[in-house]
Amino acid sequence: MISLHPSPEVAEARTRGGAIVALESTIITHGMPWPQNVETARRVEAEVRRHGATPATIAVLEGRLHIGLGDAELDRLGRARDAAKLSRADLPACLAAGGTGATTVAATMIAAHLAGIRVFATGGIGGVHRGAETSFDISADLHELAQTPVTVVAAGAKAILDLPKTLEVLETLGVPVIAFGQDDFPAFWSRSSGLPAPLRMDDPALIARAHLVRGEMGLAGGQLVANPIPPEAEIPAAELAPLIGTALEEASERGIAAKQVTPFLLQRLFELSAGRSLEANIALVLNNARLAARIAAALARMSAGTG
Repeated sequence: MISLHPSPEVAEARTRGGAIVALESTIITHGMPWPQNVETARRVEAEVRRHGATPATIAVLEGRLHIGLGDAELDRLGRARDAAKLSRADLPACLAAGGTGATTVAATMIAAHLAGIRVFATGGIGGVHRGAETSFDISADLHELAQTPVTVVAAGAKAILDLPKTLEVLETLGVPVIAFGQDDFPAFWSRSSGLPAPLRMDDPALIARAHLVRGEMGLAGGQLVANPIPPEAEIPAAELAPLIGTALEEASERGIAAKQVTPFLLQRLFELSAGRSLEANIALVLNNARLAARIAAALARMSAGTG
């Protein structure tokens, strides 16, 4: 059995049956520069605590799978220059080799499930890339949602993706896609993608109950909770569309492919939007942390028979 290394805070929460929210670590190593990456990670953790749950940032440090990071560990990961970007295929190899790496959505879900954590907050999930009909570039996140029983709170899928095809794949895989508080499927930096969400729920407790019912029915996989970015922080889709088009053209011209596509596109959109995309990204991650904490707290109450 793989050895897990919970932080003291996470270990204490597990002992008392408290609410815990898993957090990914690629936003620290591959999403933002130092020191903003660590500052943002600490803000997200504080937001989870403020809303009644314990944060568990997940990462691999020197071959050890950490479920929750202390201040020194978070700082070390934030300064790392060669941390691997870990998904389902890479996570076991990194652990076996004694490496250091940050977890994507898929790898964070796997680690959270191993640790008994049922709720995970992230920015946006991966999905079907534009042009996937020829590149076959489809994120492992979608299949992970179909097989690992974790409720994932995100601002939809990243706006650089083919959102209609992403929703189609999620439907084919039997993944519940639940828009929180609205009928439209959000598009990361924008509140609406123009696509209807398959499901809508307005109460974190109802989302928690749906998670439990899936387990009681023996259904594999988790849920995607699509939580729209706060109105004051959004960048309308009409403004983003030409910027995304420019970034995609540049990626194609430079021959950027596979795991390098998303980091390149996000960096170019940061530049093309004069930093607005990063500001929006921080706002939506904080918003997702708040909702995830409320769902996790409801799950903890239900499991204890008090909710």
